[in-house]
Amino acid sequence: MLNNFEFHNPEFLWLLVFIPVLAIWFIFTDKKNSAQLTIGNTSAFLLKRSISSRLKPLLYILRLLALTSLIIGLSRPRNVSISKKTKSNRGIDIVMAIDVSASMLAKDLKPNRLEALKRVAIKFVSRRPNDRIGIVVYAGESFTQTPITSDKSIVKRTISEIKFGQMEGGTAIGMGLGSAVNRLKESKAKSKVIILLTDGVNNAGFVDPKTATELAKGNNIKVYTIGIGTNGMAPFPWAKDPRTGKISFRNQQVEIDEKLLQHISSETDGKYFRATDNNKLSAIYDEIDKLEKTKIEEFKYYNYTEQYRLFVFIAGFFLILEFIFKNTIFKSFI
Repeated sequence: MLNNFEFHNPEFLWLLVFIPVLAIWFIFTDKKNSAQLTIGNTSAFLLKRSISSRLKPLLYILRLLALTSLIIGLSRPRNVSISKKTKSNRGIDIVMAIDVSASMLAKDLKPNRLEALKRVAIKFVSRRPNDRIGIVVYAGESFTQTPITSDKSIVKRTISEIKFGQMEGGTAIGMGLGSAVNRLKESKAKSKVIILLTDGVNNAGFVDPKTATELAKGNNIKVYTIGIGTNGMAPFPWAKDPRTGKISFRNQQVEIDEKLLQHISSETDGKYFRATDNNKLSAIYDEIDKLEKTKIEEFKYYNYTEQYRLFVFIAGFFLILEFIFKNTIFKSFI
């Protein structure tokens, strides 16, 4: 309750300093104004003081209370209720183009590159409540897993269900980027972003990555590229047992076309990142989250309930009470 209470003119509260001063002044003046009688023997006057005479200071107390209430009333006490309304612009449309080639099963990230990416991507989506997000997956070809939507539950479920083996082998970076551009080219969003992730080199598909880059640039689409994989050797999937379905791994050199990814990002005013472990991958998505922020405006509406009338009423009550007592009970002492 006190958190919603304020004084509109608190400077008047300084007048309360004079209340104790007036009380002290009354004590001294009351003694001076009292009639005194000097006699030799007071035995005949040893009578108890009446209740009326003892309560006479009540008149001054009532006056001080009335003055206190008036001062508080002058300071304009009031209750404040605040309602908030947020308004965001049309937000950002984001397409995540995810490499699902066999090499994404490499175990240099834990438990593997694909599973590490899925965990980080789901957290990223959860932090984008005001944006629309779509998912494109690619290997030797590409297709849209989820069109751009504001329904985050669908997007997160789609990411969690991504798996290796959905399409033919290879890494068609150009096709993955081209499919993402195709999803965004008709978008009316103020900002359009593609997050393109791969762990290899472009070795499949019929779309040149540089051609897809020009398309993104022509449609004012910013592309953040991520190369995922450690530096040096990593355990890659090598063979699959046809009887058990178990995949065997062997160490191979990690090859990522960083020059191509840097070219794509620089041409579209994006940024290139290299994720060599789980922590760096998470940090990359955190940075992209900070770089691409949806502008949100917050409007506050204030409703004031004035309380000064109550204190004016209280002051009036004390003054009336003083007037009544002064002209009845204490009339003979005035």
